[in-house]
Amino acid sequence: MRFTKTIVLAALTSAALAGCGGQQSTSRDQIKAVGSSTVYPFAKAAAEEFSRAFANQYKSPIVESTGTGGGMKLFCAGVGTQHPDIANASRRMKASEFETCQQNGVTEIVEIEVGKDGIAIAESKEGPTFGLTVKQVYEALAKEPYGKPNTAKNWSDIDPSLPNEPILVYGPPSTSGTRDALAELILTEGCKTDAATKALKETDEDRYEQICTEVRTDGAYVEQGENDNLIVQKLASNPAAIGVFGYSFLEENADKLRGLAVNGVEPTYDNITSNAYPGARSLYIYVKKQHLDAIPGLREYISTWVENWGKGGLFASKGMITSTDAVQAANSAAVKNMTVLDASVLK
Repeated sequence: MRFTKTIVLAALTSAALAGCGGQQSTSRDQIKAVGSSTVYPFAKAAAEEFSRAFANQYKSPIVESTGTGGGMKLFCAGVGTQHPDIANASRRMKASEFETCQQNGVTEIVEIEVGKDGIAIAESKEGPTFGLTVKQVYEALAKEPYGKPNTAKNWSDIDPSLPNEPILVYGPPSTSGTRDALAELILTEGCKTDAATKALKETDEDRYEQICTEVRTDGAYVEQGENDNLIVQKLASNPAAIGVFGYSFLEENADKLRGLAVNGVEPTYDNITSNAYPGARSLYIYVKKQHLDAIPGLREYISTWVENWGKGGLFASKGMITSTDAVQAANSAAVKNMTVLDASVLK
């Protein structure tokens, strides 16, 4: 059955992309990218730069902010001009997403790390100044910290040294790569500080995952959709709240917000570059190699990323944190050779 499905998909792919050589005749003559709200500003900047450089050759790319998870679903739905060419992601593709892609005929995926970012935990400059540990963040936000219902109402319930103020955190929804990174880099690390819970991973991995990553739904954590700017606005109007979003949004709003130190480390450019900050993460774009000769300008748009991700480049000016020289070199080679992603590196 699986073999038959693959043949049918291959036939559909050939039909959808037929006639895309020579004159580049397609049913869509614009690049389409979907995905992460964190990567969105950089993808838009790349699109604008591409449009300036190729104004007389190609139409401006369409870039949509759907969240990383939502973008992966659209990207992996199939091959053909009705499906996106690129998925922007604020965390690495999951093994399960890769498998979905394969099942739907998206068999050649190129992974490109475009830079770095950090999951900033921030507050209004008018709010109380305090820092947090990953353990404290976990105990404040987990639905069942260490397997027990979360009854903490105020930050001081977590630790007497913290403000005697209600826990109110504005953050991204479950479809967001920022939420996935929060779960992996902060919540799970806090969860593992309890030896018994850490040991649970060996005997009941599903329950361990639930305890460590599921966020409370009683009003202490409030989802704000895929628009990180909305979280910024909420913090500006409510000094008692804190928010979770990409570092670039903190940098853009440094006049009214300040980042909270996590494990004693401030969310700064240098601390994220060096991975000293616990919330440091990589940003990616995923390219459908099967679309390269079908969509006009797709190769050139991808090259626009490479040309602008260096220190002092376009993306750095927009708040992206530059990857190391070695990482940039490796990903430049991946773009040049259009190296297909190896599923063995995914979780």
